[in-house]
Amino acid sequence: MLHATVHRPIRRLMAGVRALAEGLLGMALIALAALAFLPSAHAAEAVTLENQTFPAGATVAGTPLQLNGVGLRAAFIYKVYLAGLYLPAKAATGPAVFAQAGAKRVQVRMLMDGPSDEFAKAFTGGIAKRTPADQVAAMQDRIAAFDRTLRSVGNVKKGDVVNLDYVPATGLTMTVNGKPFGAPVPGADLYAALLRIFVGDRPVDAKMKAGMLGAAS
Repeated sequence: MLHATVHRPIRRLMAGVRALAEGLLGMALIALAALAFLPSAHAAEAVTLENQTFPAGATVAGTPLQLNGVGLRAAFIYKVYLAGLYLPAKAATGPAVFAQAGAKRVQVRMLMDGPSDEFAKAFTGGIAKRTPADQVAAMQDRIAAFDRTLRSVGNVKKGDVVNLDYVPATGLTMTVNGKPFGAPVPGADLYAALLRIFVGDRPVDAKMKAGMLGAAS
């Protein structure tokens, strides 16, 4: 009798402990399941600016990229184009962008018409202005090849979508409204020089740079 009397409260206590543990475990599992459906603080999101929506992600040469940010290129009272930057991982500074290896994309969406020579000067001229002279000399033939590709597009028009992609082991490629133009121009150094126009120390537009680095538009 004494043995049963002693063990009954112990069994009840142990049953209560097990029930509490099972309840806590269930709550933890429910909480983890709920977290799985919450968006990551670092997840890319689509961005809409000037009635243009840039998707949250893109794929370049089979590599998934995420939208880092979108900026507006303005000149005086004119809104010239939007530029979206796609990277393997988020970057909040220019150096963090340049430190990333692998595929990248700058997507330009034209907000006004423009002649081909101005379109070319905006990029190849921008490279020359922001790159040391010795590096420009070393890349001169490739800059010229990129310039020919830009001019081969002809006049750009409002609504055109231009992808300037970096494909490792291939180089800088360009499409306009999904159509390829020109041959790839090799060199990570050339693509880095192109990126300096947008997010380098002397960007063509400081507000555009801030947008492409993820600042609120």
